[in-house]
Amino acid sequence: MSKRDYYEVLGASKTASKAEIKKAYRKVAMKYHPDRNQDSADAEAKFKEVQEAYAVLKDEQKRAAYDQFGHAGVDPSAGMGGGGHGAGGFGDIFGDMFGDIFGGGGAQGGRRQARGADLRIRVELSLEEAVEGVEKKIRVPRMRSCEPCDGSGAKPGTQPTRCQTCAGQGQVRMQQGFFSVQQACPQCRGTGKQITDPCPDCSGQGQIREEKSLKVKIPAGVDEGDQVRLGGEGEGGGAGVIPGDLYVQVRLRKHEIFERDGDDLSCEVPVSYITMSLGGELEVPTLTGRASIKIPAGTQSNRVFRLRSKGVKNVRSSHVGDLYIKVLTETPVNLTGEQKKLLEKFQVVLEAGGKKHSPQSSSWKDKIKSFFDDFVS
Repeated sequence: MSKRDYYEVLGASKTASKAEIKKAYRKVAMKYHPDRNQDSADAEAKFKEVQEAYAVLKDEQKRAAYDQFGHAGVDPSAGMGGGGHGAGGFGDIFGDMFGDIFGGGGAQGGRRQARGADLRIRVELSLEEAVEGVEKKIRVPRMRSCEPCDGSGAKPGTQPTRCQTCAGQGQVRMQQGFFSVQQACPQCRGTGKQITDPCPDCSGQGQIREEKSLKVKIPAGVDEGDQVRLGGEGEGGGAGVIPGDLYVQVRLRKHEIFERDGDDLSCEVPVSYITMSLGGELEVPTLTGRASIKIPAGTQSNRVFRLRSKGVKNVRSSHVGDLYIKVLTETPVNLTGEQKKLLEKFQVVLEAGGKKHSPQSSSWKDKIKSFFDDFVS
């Protein structure tokens, strides 16, 4: 049985932030937790599904792989859906929320390594570029490590000293009732070091602003809001700080002909009322060239024809969407006198044929007549 989309499992959007993903997870985890659904046969299975989805989407690298390649981009054996999830108490739901406050944020209680901020930049694509895939050159304003001081913030030839407030630990503990709360040292901002002689190039910050030119490969089939992750291309930092990631978010320009709905495309084609009446072949556009559809005699306006597999190939699977063609009857304009006389004569012949030539119009007239008869009575 195929797996459900992880965002659907958590009830979160694809553009949700990490905090929004966590909030959505807590909500559905509480709903399906086995401790609260002991009489439900499928609660444990749903809870495991929620755990598996969150294990992927809370991890930035796994989420980026999933966003780009779907379920094939993440390893289902890498701790995403083990059988032990269902046996945990409520602490496993809120562990991530309390981990940063009580206990140092990790299973070993150790300090997390500092990390630069993630960046997000939008790139605008045409429909053709999104469908076929494209390589784009982008310029990203960001902070990078200062080269003269090697990110330390100290003047070249000198070294930062150990922070006296936290004894170089980068964190201090505060007693609040029964709990010992650990937080970043306010003096050194979690670095464990103090700078007495700052670097003149970065004013002791350890980083300077730059604008970097990058190339990003956009995979075929991306849609509005999809994003590509470039690891380590976000904000830098001082010494010992891991650079953040850069997320390139896709925006689609409006197309002159086609509208996109997921993997499907649609367009409207005006057709002469002669062709709609008598039938014939109609040439229509597709993203890969021309195609033709057969218009049956007596086709009405707004009828939709489907061309299978003429849409967009899904970025996460081999599925290809369809192209939907809506035909619209085009009423002739700027008629000559002779053309008007021919149409008037044609109208007389049609009316003489009765309901068989205009069933919709006749049915409408009958409804109107019945309506007014009831109104008068």
